[in-house]
Amino acid sequence: MGLTTTLKTGPFKPEYTGKLNFYLTALDEQVKMKEDGPSIGLILCRDRNNIVAEYALRDVNKPIGISRYALAATLPEELRSSFPTVEEVEAELGKAAAWQGIEDTTNTIDPTPEQEREILAEVKAVRRECGKKRKSED
Repeated sequence: MGLTTTLKTGPFKPEYTGKLNFYLTALDEQVKMKEDGPSIGLILCRDRNNIVAEYALRDVNKPIGISRYALAATLPEELRSSFPTVEEVEAELGKAAAWQGIEDTTNTIDPTPEQEREILAEVKAVRRECGKKRKSED
């Protein structure tokens, strides 16, 4: 069984379901072993309209859940030093965006066809390696 999560900074949109369904199919076809259970998808959003979520999931045959999340207003004092400041996170995101040539880091970024091929090749290599290890254990 695999778990795929998607974290969105805004409210739920129906198109998130279709994209996650695509990712689950790819995960099941390319990574999952025969003895594994079905992959599960989870969409985490700041807010969701229950009726929209219900319609978006109605004809989807894969196990997908949609949940809200809320950020805590403050961190407990003992945890504050363990996390970066907002400014540090923003600086790192700015560096990553500049490095990747991304103007808006809040939107979903689709990989290029070349990146998709590279990711698929890596997934297949890991899958082959896992298969070899399982065969040698038998």
